[in-house]
Amino acid sequence: MSQIKRRHFLQFAGSALASIGLSQLDLMRQGDRYARVLAQGTSRKLALLVGINGYKFPIPPLRGCLTDVDLQRELLVNRFGFNPKDILLVTDEAEIKPSRQNILAAFENHLIKQAKPGDVVVFHFSGHGSRVIDPDPLPNSNGLNGTMVPPDRKSEDGSGKVRDIMGRSLFLLMHALQTENVTVVLDSCHSGGGTRGNVMFRALSRQGGGDDEATQEEFDYQEQWLSRLNLTPTKFQELRQKGIAKGVALGSAQQDQLATDAPFEGFHAGAFTYLLTRYLWQQPVSQPLKSVFTNLARSTKDVANSSGILQEPIQEVQPGSNYDQEPVYFIDPPTPSAEAVVQKAGREVEFWLGGVASQTLESFEEGALFNLIDNQGNVLGEVEQTARNGLKGYGKLRGSPSGAIQSGTFMREQVRGVPSNLKLRLGLDSSLGNEVNSARSVLQSIQRVEAKTVNQGGVTDYLLGKMNSDYLQQARSYGITNPPAVGSIGLFSAGVEPIPDSFGEVGESAEAAIMRLRPRLKQLLAGRLLQQVVNGSSSNLKVENAIKPVGGRGVTAVSRGAQEAAPNSLPSLTTVQQLAPGTELKVEVTNQENRNIYMSVLVIGSNGDLVVLYPAEWEAAEDATLIAPGQTLVVPREGHVKFVVQGPSGFLELMVLASTKPLRDALKGLQTIAQERGVRSGVPMVLGENEDETVEVMGALLGDLDQMTQETRGARSTTTQTRGVDTTQLAVISNMIEVVE
Repeated sequence: MSQIKRRHFLQFAGSALASIGLSQLDLMRQGDRYARVLAQGTSRKLALLVGINGYKFPIPPLRGCLTDVDLQRELLVNRFGFNPKDILLVTDEAEIKPSRQNILAAFENHLIKQAKPGDVVVFHFSGHGSRVIDPDPLPNSNGLNGTMVPPDRKSEDGSGKVRDIMGRSLFLLMHALQTENVTVVLDSCHSGGGTRGNVMFRALSRQGGGDDEATQEEFDYQEQWLSRLNLTPTKFQELRQKGIAKGVALGSAQQDQLATDAPFEGFHAGAFTYLLTRYLWQQPVSQPLKSVFTNLARSTKDVANSSGILQEPIQEVQPGSNYDQEPVYFIDPPTPSAEAVVQKAGREVEFWLGGVASQTLESFEEGALFNLIDNQGNVLGEVEQTARNGLKGYGKLRGSPSGAIQSGTFMREQVRGVPSNLKLRLGLDSSLGNEVNSARSVLQSIQRVEAKTVNQGGVTDYLLGKMNSDYLQQARSYGITNPPAVGSIGLFSAGVEPIPDSFGEVGESAEAAIMRLRPRLKQLLAGRLLQQVVNGSSSNLKVENAIKPVGGRGVTAVSRGAQEAAPNSLPSLTTVQQLAPGTELKVEVTNQENRNIYMSVLVIGSNGDLVVLYPAEWEAAEDATLIAPGQTLVVPREGHVKFVVQGPSGFLELMVLASTKPLRDALKGLQTIAQERGVRSGVPMVLGENEDETVEVMGALLGDLDQMTQETRGARSTTTQTRGVDTTQLAVISNMIEVVE
């Protein structure tokens, strides 16, 4: 897969073991290979999980590394069958604290001394990374070696050298393992550091502006292992140049990139670890490696929305291995994909929401419903959610379950409860200077737009700020050739990437900018509402959609229901489709149900514009969107306006909505808008000319979905503060298109 430019929605799905010299690959392959190694039926599976938040001055503390450890532990125990006793935690809150000596001793004692040939070994590190001078560097490494930074980094001998654990040492530790089934995951990076907008980065800048040097203690440790392994320095260097020592290596950023420590809904986590583990929770079982059925485009955008920083994948497998030719899973019996897993059973249930996308977590609060399932996917009972704290959910059993409910029982989404009064969270960037307070005051007059402080402690959807010289340099580093003028006010992503078409004239006040941006803010709010119903990876409807350039092959995406109905006949997925401006598109939607479904197609542009592509026959009957069982509907229809990709470069998100009943109120709202504007039939419509119309249409859509849910469930299944979205009645599949000029 080609690299994604910095200015686009960016793929937080990579890894960086730059210290060992890795090559870049697609996250799908990373996740699949990781799953394949973990799922092997072996005598023992061992894991060492290291997470460090508690760095001391002058090293900035982090916030999400302990969550990373929780994410990995829940995944390994519940999805891949690790015995909890075989997982050793080395964290700020564990019995073993993450000092340099303790990390190395844990690797030696827990992994090297215990692992036997054929066993599975996982080593995960979340914390700061850095680089030090390499006395025998690899080609193209700039003479540096990537490191893991322990809390006791500072040398006490006054030399200024650092006690980091070098990539050279990690290579030797991996080489010492007796098994080949090794997976190393590093959620850290080696470039820059600090904060940007509402996110932090897991890297340290060079001390004193120069390159750091490792202590003699570190080189002595490497010499000890060279002796134990009977490796000469020449042989050691030869092995390093070939690739990794054992198994599979994953990480989070290339040498010159940043790994984010990002705020989500009530918790912080490493963007890479959260994305990787969620992908593996929802990855279908018993599929060959190249058949990928998880909607990674949406997963990528989940994290990109929280940061907007380039973070590309790097991975390598053991030289000479054939891991990418083998099946993804070897577990027998296979376990189904799931959104959650029970942690504490009883009439009151506690559960882990590791398989839920970050952008929809707000819809998993009070009123959401889950099915409890066994390892074959059979329904055992139902849980009604009552609360959520970060990734931990709380609920109560409904009725009498048909089987035993215990810790480790999987939970699948049935109904999510979208908050009726969901707001757009707008961070007020410090670049506004003394206009922050006046901006906050003006925003109070705009319904459902909430002013937030930018402090890396909470989630913001977008930032309001003023372009300055630092942001200008950053925009150019993203590849933006025509950035906004310095001194102009507009909207940024949470990672301070300028939003196209949102900046005004130089000298405009913050108050005037907000009044100018009122319709745009409501468009962005509507897009946020629409994101809450994206459920392709959890919907039970059997729906397939294909986005095809005219005369080309295109990309196919499917709902979970379709995946499980015909797992061997479905095509492989590509995460993002790259298209040039001027490309004409057709959208094909196939109904694999034995009942009618109704289709709509919407597009969200990189600037927040929301366009209704279909239906566009504003005077037609509601059954114009109907697709009969087994049939395929292709739009646009003959004689209608063509779908043509427009520049500039950026990302478009094309959403296909398939429902079991027509979305009557939403359609009526669209028809009213079309009549008021005089939009002729067959022409797609851009919403947002009127400040509130976009939000009103999305509100009508949620009302339709809620009514559908209540009719199906027979009683109020969500609270009066939420709108129900039933996975048996709706599939919303997100398709990402990268426009490349």
